[in-house]
Amino acid sequence: MKIALCIEYNGSNYSGWQKQNDVDSIQGEIEKALESIALEKLDTYASGRTDAGVHALVQMVHFETKIQRPITAWVRGVNAFLPLSIRVLWAQEVDDSFHARYSASQRHYEYLIYNASFSSALWANKVGWIHDELDFKRMKEAIQYFEGEHDFSAFRSSECQAKSPVRTMSRISLTNYHPFYLFKFSANGFLHHQIRNMMGAILYIGKGNYPSNYIEELLLSKDRTKSPPTFSPDGLYLSGVDYDARYAFPFMRRTVNIFDNNHLCQDR
Repeated sequence: MKIALCIEYNGSNYSGWQKQNDVDSIQGEIEKALESIALEKLDTYASGRTDAGVHALVQMVHFETKIQRPITAWVRGVNAFLPLSIRVLWAQEVDDSFHARYSASQRHYEYLIYNASFSSALWANKVGWIHDELDFKRMKEAIQYFEGEHDFSAFRSSECQAKSPVRTMSRISLTNYHPFYLFKFSANGFLHHQIRNMMGAILYIGKGNYPSNYIEELLLSKDRTKSPPTFSPDGLYLSGVDYDARYAFPFMRRTVNIFDNNHLCQDR
């Protein structure tokens, strides 16, 4: 039997999604909790590997088991064994064709920026903080250069293991809710550190260091050494993963936006 899970987590105190020796990981906590219900060793597979400090509103996971349990056991039961910073939102049995990573057609991320003279104690680790005044119009113009199919070599980390640096950015948007800026990114996939590297460049433009078409220059250069530093993971959220409608999942997208009625609801 194959089960799909939708989970959310606060990644602040974890080394990232992937299991590693001697460090706390999201995957490690999920598997321990699942094994407490299944009473057997289980392996999980996720839609993507988030970095240390990155959060998820929707992370899709699947695992296989021979143990029969009510579907609620994979939600409420598993949550009883998880730390408060990780929660299963729903579980659903799927056919053998489903794979959390390889069946995904689109992935969605959001980045929340807090732009103020001082960092916020209440928003600590939940937002990327920058004290320099940002130019909304300039950033809005800059992000449009990312749309479409591009070679994102200038925005991939040196540790990236992807075979190709080419990705298709289907949507990117920016909304200002003073003193917050909410960026939304949708693509068929993302490279290691791609969004954090993109944010580094966008914010340099917002501060007035470069013109809006600096993004086009970086894309054409295909050279990571020409790009600004990688920005903080704190305000980055995996917000959704798209799959074929035939799976009929309850929901696959949410938003960190607390400024409208869709906060932490399905992205309609």
